Amino acid sequence: MNWNDYETAWKCQELPVAAPADLTGLKDTFESKRRKMAATLFARDLIEGSAGLFVSGVYARMWWLIGKDAWPLALAIALMLGVSVFFIRERIRTHCNRLGPQTPLLAKLTADITELHHQRNLLLNLWKWYLGPITGAMGIFVLTMLRIAVLRIRSETLAMLWRHPLVWGLLLFTLIAATALIWFVWKLNRRAVQKQIEPRLVELEKLRADLLSAQ
Repeated sequence: MNWNDYETAWKCQELPVAAPADLTGLKDTFESKRRKMAATLFARDLIEGSAGLFVSGVYARMWWLIGKDAWPLALAIALMLGVSVFFIRERIRTHCNRLGPQTPLLAKLTADITELHHQRNLLLNLWKWYLGPITGAMGIFVLTMLRIAVLRIRSETLAMLWRHPLVWGLLLFTLIAATALIWFVWKLNRRAVQKQIEPRLVELEKLRADLLSAQ
């Protein structure tokens, strides 16, 4: 089975019947959890979007200091700006879909379920829009710096550096640390899907089913 098969099977599962007390608890905590999710997404979009702009500025500064030989950094800047634009677009989309306080509960439930499915899809495809561009930008930056070193450092000094075990150790440590960080971010987001988003979807689907059955 591929991932789409698992996703289809998950969507086709019948929802467990909720006890009246459970449904009452879901109704009582719905607004507070809804506001908490909105605040979390706002903070995420703001922090990640700002971080992308900051890193783009650092790359641009390095390009300006080094000169035209660092032109590949333009690609890294474009990738990081793309990540920031993605989060800005998410913030605009969320703002446009915002519901007023007088909106009926059923409409709010439907909107939250739609949003949770959207966030779930984003986190399950993290490589396409987040980790991939960031990894690419980091790779371009490292390769550009190595290229500048080859172009500007005297050949004798460069040969001595390449023979030094500390240089190779530093490169290896950087590679392992970057790989571990990327894996940690990927794993953390997968865990968020399994432990937070999917259980919340089940809760809201049960509450919506109850409201629909009462109509």
